[in-house]
Amino acid sequence: MTGGAEPSGQVSDEHAPEMPGWRCGSCGEDWPCATKRSRLLTEYGDRATLSVYLGSCLAAASEDLRTASVTSLQDRFIGWLPRGPRTT
Repeated sequence: MTGGAEPSGQVSDEHAPEMPGWRCGSCGEDWPCATKRSRLLTEYGDRATLSVYLGSCLAAASEDLRTASVTSLQDRFIGWLPRGPRTT
């Protein structure tokens, strides 16, 4: 099989979000799951660019998960990002 949908019964290893619940399509955890967080850090390498991407995901998730608290969504989407030393 080339491209396209996964065969029935197989789960993708992409760890992509399933909307509107924002759960991981591979492991079922809240997205971004631990596996996806690790991959995002590797894929982006640049905290600023990754922050912009996750900020857009946070905005979309806020629309879908209207009953979730803003603080919990912020922690979930951007609160886990490593913080570098502050420069003065």
